[in-house]
Amino acid sequence: MSPTIELADQLFETGPVTQTSSCVEWAYHSEDWCLRIEAHSPGVFRLRCGPKAWLNPAKPSARAQRHAAMLLAREEAVGELECVAVQPGVWRINQGEASLVLEGAGHSVQILSQDACIARASLTLPVGAPTDTTRLWQVNWQLQDTEGIFGLGETCHDLDRRGAQLVSDAPASRCLPLAWSPLGWGVYPNTLSQVVHTLDTPEHYQLQVQGAGLDIFLFVGDPSEILNQYTALTGRAGQPDLWPMGVWMDQADGQTPEASLQQVRSMRAQGLALDAVRLAEPAIIGFQADKPVFEWSDRVPDWRVLVAEAETLNVHLAGSLIPGVMQGTALFDEWEDRGWLLCDESGSAWVCPGTAASGGQPFGLLDLTHKDAARLWTERYAQALEDNLQAPVCQAQFDFPDNVEARGGESGAILRTAYPHLARQALFDAVAGPRTPQEGVMLSRDLFPGVQRFAWQQGPQVDNTWDGFAQTLRAALAVGNSGVAVQTHTLGCASRPASGLNAELYLRWLAMCVFSANFSFQGRPDLMPDAFDADTRALVQHWLQWRYRLLPYIAGIIDDAVRTGLPVQRSMMQAYPADPEAHAWDTQYLLGPALLVAPVMQPGQATEIYLPQGDAWWDLSTGWRYEGGTRLTLRAGLDALPVFGREGHMLCLGPVTQHTGEINSARILEEVWMFGMPEHNPVVMRNKIRVMQMQGSSYIKGLEGLRILPSEGLEVKRRGAEVRISRAR
Repeated sequence: MSPTIELADQLFETGPVTQTSSCVEWAYHSEDWCLRIEAHSPGVFRLRCGPKAWLNPAKPSARAQRHAAMLLAREEAVGELECVAVQPGVWRINQGEASLVLEGAGHSVQILSQDACIARASLTLPVGAPTDTTRLWQVNWQLQDTEGIFGLGETCHDLDRRGAQLVSDAPASRCLPLAWSPLGWGVYPNTLSQVVHTLDTPEHYQLQVQGAGLDIFLFVGDPSEILNQYTALTGRAGQPDLWPMGVWMDQADGQTPEASLQQVRSMRAQGLALDAVRLAEPAIIGFQADKPVFEWSDRVPDWRVLVAEAETLNVHLAGSLIPGVMQGTALFDEWEDRGWLLCDESGSAWVCPGTAASGGQPFGLLDLTHKDAARLWTERYAQALEDNLQAPVCQAQFDFPDNVEARGGESGAILRTAYPHLARQALFDAVAGPRTPQEGVMLSRDLFPGVQRFAWQQGPQVDNTWDGFAQTLRAALAVGNSGVAVQTHTLGCASRPASGLNAELYLRWLAMCVFSANFSFQGRPDLMPDAFDADTRALVQHWLQWRYRLLPYIAGIIDDAVRTGLPVQRSMMQAYPADPEAHAWDTQYLLGPALLVAPVMQPGQATEIYLPQGDAWWDLSTGWRYEGGTRLTLRAGLDALPVFGREGHMLCLGPVTQHTGEINSARILEEVWMFGMPEHNPVVMRNKIRVMQMQGSSYIKGLEGLRILPSEGLEVKRRGAEVRISRAR
C-alpha cells in the first residue's frame, strides 16, 4: 500500500501555484505533486491530482493517446473560472452558478449550485513513487438520508444504486462510470483502470480509483443537463438508418435460414410488420482456416441466395462475428508468430474458451491495439457489409486473466475495459465511419466507458414472466440513466422456458416494446405470434401498426439524442428530479419529451399511474386532461396502453406500413396530435415543423397536407403554409 495523506491545512494554506482563466493548481506533499481543477465547460469541473510528471507528460505515448481518445471526445477545457480565498485554508472556485469549495481543515470538496451545498466529499490522496500505477485514490461522498444515486450501468432491479458494490472491469457488474444524484450533481472517473463503486451504506458512496493519478469530472445541473454534459464530453452515437428502427426477429438457435424466411413470409401474409432478421449464433462469418479472408458459415449454403430471398421480402440481415481465429488452424499459428493475437506472459497466444459465437470452439483474439490487426478486421467486415450483412453483432467483453497482455501494453483491468471498446470501434469504422453523417448500427451487450458512442445496446436475457418483463424495462431505464441513448428489448427470451408467457403477458410486453427504442420478436416458434390464437394475433397486428406510425417520432428522439445525449426511455428520476413521489414509479417512463408511458405490469386491466408534477397531461385514449401530481387508477384492455401527452407538445405520426421500405421519404407524416396549446417544436425525423407563439395563439409552419387533431377547446385555421391554433370561442 502507498502511504496516504488527506487534504490538510498545508495544501491550501498558501495560494495556488498556477492560475489561469480556466485552471487553478496547488502543490501538495512536495513541489512534484499537485492538485489541478479546470473549468472544463459550463457546469463541469475537472479535478486531477498526482505527480506532475503524470499530469504534464513531456510527450504522451501512443498508448496514452489511444486511451484518451477512448475516454474523451472533447479534451480541451473551454470554461472560465474565478478562484477566491474564502478564509485561510478555504478556497472557492466559481463557474457561473456552479462552484467548488476546497477546505483544508475539513479535508473536503463541496459542490455548490446557486450558493447552496448539494454534495460534499472527502479525498484521500496516496503518495509514493511517482511512477506507481497501483495507487488507490478515494473519493468519499456523504449522502443525505433520502438521496439516491443513479446511473452506474445496467441493473434489472432498483434504479437507485445504493446498496450495491460495482467493479468497473468485472463483466458481471455491468458497470458504467457515470453516477448522479437528483439533487443536481454527478461524477465521472475518467480512467480505463479499475474503479470500485461502494454504496453498501445509505449515507456513503465511496469511489476508489486505481492509477498513477486521480482524474474525475464533477457535474452540476439537473440529471438531463448532466447527461447532456457527460455525453458531450465522452461522445455520442450518430443517427442510424431508418430500417433498424423497424421491428426485428431473432432467429432461433438451430433454425435454418429457410425456416426463418418462412416465418417472415407468414408474418407478411398476416399483415405483421417486420424489417430485419438477426441470424443466430454461432458467428455467421469468420476467417478461413488458412487465409485472412472471411467466409460464410456452412449453416448458409449460399449467402447470395439468402440475401436475394431476404430482399424480395424486404428484410435486412444481421449476424454475429468474433474478432478472432480458431485454435488449431494455420492462420492461428501464423498470427501467433506475427504477434497479432493477445498473448500471455510467455508470449504464447492466449486461448479463449469456446463461446456461443465460436460454436464452443476455443479461439485466439486479435490484438486490436495492433494497428494492422485492427485494420484487417475493419476491412474484412466492410467487405461483408458490401455483401449485405447490414449490421454486425459482436460480444467482445472477456474476463481476461491478469497475465494476458496486448502489444500496446494493456493488461489486467485496463485490457478488460478497453478491449470491447476497441472491438466496437473497429466495427464502427466499417459500418459508419465512411458515411457523413455517420449512420449504421452495431448490436452488443458489452458495457464499457464510451459505449454510448456506438448504437445499439442489447437488453438482458430475462425470464418469460411478469418479473422478467419488469426487469427488461428497468434495465433500459438504468442504462439510460448512465448515458446510453438506446437499449433494445426482446419480446420474451428464447433461452428461458415459455410456460409463464401467456397471451396477456405477451401483449403487455409487446405494447411496452412498441413504445420503446426498438425490439425483436424471438424466432423460437412458441414465442412467435403464430403460437397464439387469432384474437391475440389481431392485437399483435394492432400494436405493430402503432409501432410503424410512431417511427417518425422515435427516429426524432434518437436524432435528438445526437445533440443532447438524452435516452429514448427516460426514468422518472431523470425527467422529474424535483418530484420525489415520481421516483417511486420506476416502471413509468417518458418516451422522448412528449409522451409518458405507464405499462401495465401485472395481470388484469386495473393499473395505477402517477402523473408527475410540473406539467399537465392528456390521455391519448380519452382526450381528457389531468393536472400533474395526480394519481390515477385506470382500466386498460389488451388493445390499450396508458400513454399521456405532455401539455405544450405535439406527437407526429406516420402511415401504417409493413416495413420501412414502404415509407415515402417525401411524406413521412400523416397526422399531428396536439396536447393543449402547442409551445414546442415537435420531435420528429427530418423536422421542418416550427412553432411560434403570439398573442395567445400558436402559429405553426410545416403542417401542409397533414391531418391535425387538436385538444378539446382549440380550433385550427389554415392560412396557406401556416396553421393558426387558438382558443375556441
